[in-house]
Amino acid sequence: MTGTPDGPEDRLRRFATIWSRAIFPVTATSLTRPEFEQQLLPLARRLRDALRARAFDVAAGKAVGAALVDTHCTDPEALNRTLDVVDAYLVLYCGTEGAQEEQRVRSARLQHAAAAGFAQALRERTLAEQEAIYRAALDARAAVAEALHNSEARFRAVFQEAAIGVGIADLDGSVLEVNDAMIRMFGVSEQLMRGRNVVEWTHPEDAPHVWRLYDELVRGERDHYRVEKPFSRPDGTVLWTNLTVSLLRDAEGRPQYQLALMEDTTERRLLNLRLRYEATHDALTGLPNRTLFSERLEKALSAGAGQRFGLCYLDLDGFKTINDSLGHAVGDRLLVEVADRLQACAPAPGEMVARLGGDEFVALTTGPDTQTEVIELARRIMHALASPISIDGHELTVRGSIGVVEGPAGERGPAEVLRSADITMYRAKAAGGNRFETADPEADALAITRHGLTTALPSALDRGEFFIEYQPLVHLGDGSVRGAEALVRWLHPQHGVLGPDRFIPLAEHTGLIVPLGRWVLEQSVQQARRWQERHADAGPLRINVNLSPCQLTHPGLVSDTVAILQAAGLDADALCLEVTESALIGADDDLLKPLRRLAEMGVDIALDDFGTGYSNLANLRRLPVRVLKLDRSFTRSMQQFPADPVDLKIVEGIVALAHSLDLAVTVEGVETGAQAEQLRILGCDTAQGWYYARPGPPDRLHELALVDAAS
Repeated sequence: MTGTPDGPEDRLRRFATIWSRAIFPVTATSLTRPEFEQQLLPLARRLRDALRARAFDVAAGKAVGAALVDTHCTDPEALNRTLDVVDAYLVLYCGTEGAQEEQRVRSARLQHAAAAGFAQALRERTLAEQEAIYRAALDARAAVAEALHNSEARFRAVFQEAAIGVGIADLDGSVLEVNDAMIRMFGVSEQLMRGRNVVEWTHPEDAPHVWRLYDELVRGERDHYRVEKPFSRPDGTVLWTNLTVSLLRDAEGRPQYQLALMEDTTERRLLNLRLRYEATHDALTGLPNRTLFSERLEKALSAGAGQRFGLCYLDLDGFKTINDSLGHAVGDRLLVEVADRLQACAPAPGEMVARLGGDEFVALTTGPDTQTEVIELARRIMHALASPISIDGHELTVRGSIGVVEGPAGERGPAEVLRSADITMYRAKAAGGNRFETADPEADALAITRHGLTTALPSALDRGEFFIEYQPLVHLGDGSVRGAEALVRWLHPQHGVLGPDRFIPLAEHTGLIVPLGRWVLEQSVQQARRWQERHADAGPLRINVNLSPCQLTHPGLVSDTVAILQAAGLDADALCLEVTESALIGADDDLLKPLRRLAEMGVDIALDDFGTGYSNLANLRRLPVRVLKLDRSFTRSMQQFPADPVDLKIVEGIVALAHSLDLAVTVEGVETGAQAEQLRILGCDTAQGWYYARPGPPDRLHELALVDAAS
């Protein structure tokens, strides 16, 4: 299937054309440039597919790097130009709309993988050459005994024409022969190379085992070794090599010479260092990124006994507002200025500042006395952010919330430390921001438990971990049970039975309250219908179900309620929906419309927790409520004897007002007979509380109703 003009295939071919034009001049090939472009086209397609893949795999980049070597693109300049083309044009011509930021990250990782694949393939090719040279040397040595002149000619051809550096030295280390490639690597004359002793080529960055391996080889204890070794050039630069040294023995097996094969890896090393820097530093601020910070943190946490660490986790307050109002360009410049100020706060050895992403930064300090140092570091950061930042004429005030974690090394892992710092930072933000808080293990445990419950909520409903208990509503006049309030519980596998105060706020925050509320309503209505069928002689019982603010705004509230009532065969007047007073403060007609429709159908609406909000009593006329439920704070004041006369007058006034508006009054939290009698005298209609019964299974509720009827 061919692409339309400027379609995906056309854009892919344009990318391949740019790529071929960039690297063709430095490629040793007999192909024409268009023929060479056809060889690159499958590689370009592989990069594009990796860029767009749902599951990203850097193996494609490594394969492309290796394929360049197979197409004779062995010059390091070909790799540099390839990386530049991929960096500048891969996302532009092969990317997809809406995912460019992620694809730029993928492009950078593909570049790194391509460099690694290129290096590995080139090394394997070089090792093959080295093996051929080594075999040729052995063959030459064996042939000396038979035909010295033939072997000498053959060895000289291989020796001089090899693309890698070749040198021969005696067992004392004196250089006897070097080829042209090695002379070019060191940048000196052949006369200066000959006669030197190899032990003079020590370098400060030599690995500790390099000269131990050399000594073992000249003593005849090993036949060869391979190391990465730097050499100092006369111009002061460093030559990095992959060095293979082999021992040449005579016909009797006695060590005679040492043969060195040397591959120049300087450009490759510089490229790897550049890629490593880009992979471990933030492109915008130049600070270490999350990858490098994680390495440093893990190292700090694995330090020896007596070492400690301190971590400041910073999140800027209100940064999104700056981005939204002034634009991302201003936001980026603000982040750069903040990064500079933070870096100035941690200049000492053992300290570092990093950007984790967005407007989140971390500062780390290590040593034996971080208890005081980390607090001082947090104060320096707060002081550094206190001065406004001027950008394009805007004086921007920067505020930040910091979570501080400190402790001994070896007790916690990086993930646990960062989680504690993140939790502490949000605690500082919840306290108003522009401050720092220190970690509190108890607060961490609560936050972790809260997060665990939030994560487990969706599957808990599917697994049937919720159940409903019912608390009776008792008529204060005759003591009969008139109904029950449905109260949902969560039987958590680890934490046991949890009350609604532990998980309802989490369900509202995540939006799960809508399906959970519908399930509670469905189960409660079905239970009310079963009560009617099994105990028809005991009289109807009304079921009260709580509605959350999220459910009030859900468009399916009325239709779901109607469908549930019809499916159960329950009359609408057997259902009462309880809405908190605070949820209806300032409610407009759109919010009240669903409640009015339900009230017109015959469903009772109760105003729950009445007396705790700030609603105007005059608003009761416009609310479609039939019942006022007084908050338990009113009954709590009646536990004393005599009761507070002011509270009695307030309750008496509320009851009188409610009855004048044709509203029934229910009281919560009744725990003693004295409270129940006082509320009856004041004119309250129904009550609920532990004096009558605690919430329990549905069968126990009807047993209570039968006992009351019999008495």
